[in-house]
Amino acid sequence: CLKMTTKRNLFLRLVPCRCLRGEEETVTTLDYSHCSLEQVPKEIFTFEKTLEELYLDANQIEELPKQLFNCQSLHKLSLPDNDLTTLPASIANLINLRELDVSKNGIQEFPENIKNCKVLTVVEASVNPISK
Repeated sequence: CLKMTTKRNLFLRLVPCRCLRGEEETVTTLDYSHCSLEQVPKEIFTFEKTLEELYLDANQIEELPKQLFNCQSLHKLSLPDNDLTTLPASIANLINLRELDVSKNGIQEFPENIKNCKVLTVVEASVNPISK
């Protein structure tokens, strides 16, 4: 059910000898859409330094773990059609977040400090009982 996209490290091009390469690829995109998940998979946090896009569409996730907000490179977070009722204030830690999709959840309000996500330009929040 997991789909993964990687980028080759610059180091691969600079050092042709396989014995000196170490980690061959950097994970940038993870797609756990339609996997019947009730929680965000812990494996995601293995890639918290390089992860740029995370898709968790159409699952049964009710809560976002604090560790998710340590993913500093994340610029797209897709969570539509889950069972979320709140967005934690720690979402403001995602300083590189450009796109957020939380449509089709049960979210009633956005945390005030989401405005600290300075590069956030796309927010999809339709089909939520948002009051403020």
